[in-house]
Amino acid sequence: MRQELQSLPKTLAEDVAKNLVMVARLIDEDPEGAYGYSKVALRLASRVAAVREAAGFAAYANQKYGEALAEFRAARRMTGTVDLWPVMADCERGLGRPEKALDMAGAPEVHKLDKAGQVEMRLVAAGARRDMGQLDAAIVTLQSPELASNSVQPWTARLRYAYADALLAAGREREAREWFAKAVEADRDGSTDASDRLAELDGVEFVDALSEDVEDGEDVEDGGEAGDAADESADASPEAGDED
Repeated sequence: MRQELQSLPKTLAEDVAKNLVMVARLIDEDPEGAYGYSKVALRLASRVAAVREAAGFAAYANQKYGEALAEFRAARRMTGTVDLWPVMADCERGLGRPEKALDMAGAPEVHKLDKAGQVEMRLVAAGARRDMGQLDAAIVTLQSPELASNSVQPWTARLRYAYADALLAAGREREAREWFAKAVEADRDGSTDASDRLAELDGVEFVDALSEDVEDGEDVEDGGEAGDAADESADASPEAGDED
């Protein structure tokens, strides 16, 4: 990215870089904020592929799939790489075109992806199958050497999670529980809520003690207010009788 920005005047490159840094910092916690910074970077340097890619991911994080797809296509034209192919296909899903996503999953570009990209494409294709109500096909799509492997890779937790979720949607609860457990084992950075899903299947309910204390305090306060209201009502009753 730094190399791409070297094509710009130094001051402009620094301004663009600052905005791209903010996109990266905010995109998970504050997608709208990241989107705002991406638009500034885009206005400053729309001919830089890294800027178009960042703008695409910011739009994608805000579910602006048409805009994201346009930016990803622009970045791909500039670089000639296929790295963005899976997320482009997922944008087609977001636009309500799962058939197009499946077409992309079978395109020659997929063979040019690295292993992580191919796994991502498999996840997108399975999602497209589910969009179309083809649960069994989604399950089969996720069955792969990467799923069966015991080694933990950056994509392992998400792949196992997607498989467990598809099994559960198909009513295969026992198998789903097994794969949610395997997803938990691989999810070292908490990228999924597999542990929560597993607990839900096991009937475990977590209670926030702090919230419980707050609620108890509110009940006490409510009781006091109710008592005050009752006292006021009792004081008012004789007056109503006097009027009668």
